[in-house]
Amino acid sequence: MFYQGVLTKMQTELAEPIQYYLILENDFLNMNQLLNKTITMEFVKHQCLKCGLDKPIYRQGFCKEDFFNIPQAGDWIMRPELSTAHLGKEDRDLEYEKKVQLQPHIVYLANSSNVKVGVTRKTQVPTRWIDQGAHEAIEIVEVPNRYLAGITEVALKDHVADKTNWRKMLKNDNEDENLVEWRERLKKYIPQEAKDYFIASNTETNLEFPVHKYPEKPKSLNIEKVGAYTGKLVGVKGQYLIFDDNTVFNVRANEGLVVKFVMH
Repeated sequence: MFYQGVLTKMQTELAEPIQYYLILENDFLNMNQLLNKTITMEFVKHQCLKCGLDKPIYRQGFCKEDFFNIPQAGDWIMRPELSTAHLGKEDRDLEYEKKVQLQPHIVYLANSSNVKVGVTRKTQVPTRWIDQGAHEAIEIVEVPNRYLAGITEVALKDHVADKTNWRKMLKNDNEDENLVEWRERLKKYIPQEAKDYFIASNTETNLEFPVHKYPEKPKSLNIEKVGAYTGKLVGVKGQYLIFDDNTVFNVRANEGLVVKFVMH
């Protein structure tokens, strides 16, 4: 039996452990049900998530032309402090930017490989934490727009990391941290404009991933380069599929590739 479709990031459902779903055009796969099964993945072609054409993927699942033109790939996506919709200033498409930027955003601390600060829309909690492979997370600030979240993140990353070490995260090489204490420690660095939005009451959220075996030395699979790969699936964490030979495949980093999956 085989399934084929263009890759987009796996959908998740908060449970113990987290449930993962790979959504394809006419079907979906519950990845938890495929644990301990042998799977062959085969690269078929490219399919830009915007124009749908078979053009090389540049970033975030888009071809180069679309990446530099569509509002879904504006600089403010990766750097929230560049948001300008609250000023009524357009980057690429003001209507879209208002819709995304002018809604409640959360600044959070997550522990995946180390304690890091991040930003997400309120509607993306706890999805964002799951996607990063965090085993614990806590909200620090809830603000009404993306800009305020962005300047808060910039202020805090002078005192705490803002990146995840993906190898460490996949090896499950992490220590439990008291995120409530971290939040209190960082409180004084929150910018003046965001101080009133500090959240003092939340407890930390703990997340459990469906992993039977963690890789000792994770090696990243480039499916475009190798064409096809066969391995036994032993875990899913963050947006990574983990195989028993230490191979890991980042689904999100391969958005826009059409891949065929064969179950053995």
